[in-house]
Amino acid sequence: MARWIPFTKSPPTVAVLRLSGAIGAGNRGALNDRALAPLIEKAFRKGKPVAVVLEVNSPGGSPVQSSLIGARIRRLAEEKDIPVLAFVEDVAASGGYWLAAAADEIYADESSVVGSIGVISASFGAHVFLSRQGIERRVHTAGKSKSMLDPFRPEKPEDVVRLRSMLEQIHANFINHVKARRGPKLSNEPELFTGEVWIGRQAQELGLIDGIGHMVPMLKERFGDKVRLRRYDTRRPFWQRFGASVAADAIAAIEERAEFARFGL
Repeated sequence: MARWIPFTKSPPTVAVLRLSGAIGAGNRGALNDRALAPLIEKAFRKGKPVAVVLEVNSPGGSPVQSSLIGARIRRLAEEKDIPVLAFVEDVAASGGYWLAAAADEIYADESSVVGSIGVISASFGAHVFLSRQGIERRVHTAGKSKSMLDPFRPEKPEDVVRLRSMLEQIHANFINHVKARRGPKLSNEPELFTGEVWIGRQAQELGLIDGIGHMVPMLKERFGDKVRLRRYDTRRPFWQRFGASVAADAIAAIEERAEFARFGL
């Protein structure tokens, strides 16, 4: 009740924003800008926090959603002049590291997986299977590139060249973001931007994170034992939690599990 007494000083408050899961629009990821926007806004605006913490546990996903979320965090951090700290749990890879890099400082566990600064596009080819089943694929387009990389037709070399050009542009955007956020902290390791991942202390040596540490003890050390944590986490709508979109949620869960599995998790 002391915080309600006039002229008494309330203990410092830290807003904790949990960013856990794959990143993607709609059901394709637990994290997207539309779902997180109100939480991010509250984290920075409610109760005058002394800092905002990002609890990151993400294998990545959409580069656009990663950029939108990260940009929103930076805009509010600068507008409110509030420091942002990121604490990595199991993994902050690819888009997950993009989110972590939105913070002013990044900390991780000694066994956290960090990095994967690269871009991936995965698909499949089913044209041989269709041919064996006697199924003919018919596609008509207005515009020669409309059927680029159709998985039910043989892959065309010119389509692959076009895709690689797109991936390289997105990769360059990712690299620029990391360099802008981490600046002189980064080492000259030649493998830094190849999609490689590193564990805890090695990530620290490369400048990808600032140190090894866990959230609660570090916040108490920085803001005192009486620091209060105000948590913000995504919640699925009631109708989704009780099976109104079972198929879509199941597919999204499988995709997310596959993303984590890439890092042995």
